[in-house]
Amino acid sequence: MAEGGQEKTEQPTAHKLSEARKEGNVFQSRDIVTLAVVGGTFFVLNRMIRTIGQRLGTFLIWILSSVGETGTSPLNRIVVQQFLLTGAICTLPILLTALGLGIIAHGAQTRFLFAMKLVRPKFSRLNPLQGIRRLFSLRNLMETLKNILKVVILFAMGYSVIRDSLSDIARMPDMAPAAAAEALWSMICGLVARICLAFAAIAAVDYMYQRYQYRKDMMMTKQEVKEEFKMLEGNPEIKGRIRRIQREMSQRRMMQEVPKADVVIRNPTHVAVALKYDTKYASAPYVVAKGLDHIALKIAETAEQNNVPWIENKPLARGLYRDVEIGQPISQEYFGAVAEILVMIYRQEGREDIFRSGETQ
Repeated sequence: MAEGGQEKTEQPTAHKLSEARKEGNVFQSRDIVTLAVVGGTFFVLNRMIRTIGQRLGTFLIWILSSVGETGTSPLNRIVVQQFLLTGAICTLPILLTALGLGIIAHGAQTRFLFAMKLVRPKFSRLNPLQGIRRLFSLRNLMETLKNILKVVILFAMGYSVIRDSLSDIARMPDMAPAAAAEALWSMICGLVARICLAFAAIAAVDYMYQRYQYRKDMMMTKQEVKEEFKMLEGNPEIKGRIRRIQREMSQRRMMQEVPKADVVIRNPTHVAVALKYDTKYASAPYVVAKGLDHIALKIAETAEQNNVPWIENKPLARGLYRDVEIGQPISQEYFGAVAEILVMIYRQEGREDIFRSGETQ
């Protein structure tokens, strides 16, 4: 189906399916619910038919035996109570079974979805044009054909059962009422069993069709996928700009630490690592700034402007840049080389006591 000049060729994303679920838009086969309710309810009714018959017979006999005493108010209350009790015993198990199976059959397909938006009235459905459009839609056509098929199956099954039971039906007037009722009930059970089997096949096909139709309706255009990706992940251009701004802010903070460094170790132009030794912060010298190429040149330039000494040591500069992150103390393998450099610088600046105090701690 085309939308805005584009074909819906892309499978629905997890986000679109999730949003549709929140709206209550999920696929399900109503035929499965109907089959579960009818089949389960009739099964319970078949198991309870003798109990129901006995209860109703006992109640009718009690009513008939009390006909001459119905003028008393207490007896009227008892009749009402017995009527309600008998009705509850005969009907409640069947009604509860139908309700429970309906909820289970619906929940098994929708994962027990309950969306408040489905309860709210939709005034758009009052639009006659949309109603006419829905009336002649493919979905309604399929539903109409399916309902016609159901009616045909019902008539065919009924005809088949009656045709196979003509001899039993003919003998019923000569049977005792209980035997005739049992034979009729057996005939009805056979008819319902056949109908349930036929409807089970229809429900299976309908489930697959509803699933196919739902996935087809949820298909997306390539533009929709792109727009959703931008909405969830952010516009790539904006994300790139944010990352660039973050890098610039990080570099500015790093450059502010270069004047506080004790020494800058260079490569001499491609790598620069600024080190500081402060026993209040760490037990070993740590990296306050590092960079490659033009950032290395900016570190060296900032260091020269602030009279921070620098040493050219290519292997040490590369190793420190590769192995030590900003703000982290150097690893043990660099202790010797860095210590020699700091001792030399401290001697030149007359700060040997600072380094010695650090060693004794």
